[in-house]
Amino acid sequence: MTKRTSAKYKLDRRMGENIWGRAKSPVNRREYGPGQHGQRRKNKLSDFGTQLRAKQKLKGYYGDLTEKQFRRIYAEAERIRGDTGENLVGLLERRLDAVVYRSKFVATIWAARQFVNHGHIQVNGQRVNIASYRVKEGDVISIRERSRQLAIVLEAVALTERDVPDYLEVDHNKMTATFVRTPALGDIPYAVQMEPNLVVEFYAKN
Repeated sequence: MTKRTSAKYKLDRRMGENIWGRAKSPVNRREYGPGQHGQRRKNKLSDFGTQLRAKQKLKGYYGDLTEKQFRRIYAEAERIRGDTGENLVGLLERRLDAVVYRSKFVATIWAARQFVNHGHIQVNGQRVNIASYRVKEGDVISIRERSRQLAIVLEAVALTERDVPDYLEVDHNKMTATFVRTPALGDIPYAVQMEPNLVVEFYAKN
């Protein structure tokens, strides 16, 4: 299991944006950056800086993906026919922890990873405890029967801060979600603007 490598919402303050659209994000109270020099004037970013920022934001959104994991997903997105940026977000959204998060079975992407790791999730009736497991179209993701009444699940289902996207068919009574199709960038309900095209530019040059 990957331990969290940085403070949970530090990325919000680093970027100056409420990346997950959460009410408890510290950006809502302190709009300046983290750390001793956070209140200094920000210099204009270079092209490299803008691309790096777009990459860190997209990578950070999906929890603690390592650079190695993210780069591997990018390499795969490059090999698939079509737009690399669209392929990249499509592959990220097919991760099991991302599907659990989008289905509103848990409140945060980190909780989703832990929920999968602890064996609460089944895919097509089989227990899967690997957060990076890639879901296919038509797969049915469900919460194990004895885990359905957990407080973390009931609280997440009741959250009003985000909705379930169109590419998932979710039944919160049975606690199941069907992965209908791989989403395009425009289908994904990011709380802030993501720019996978800049991520493509970043890896093309570096």
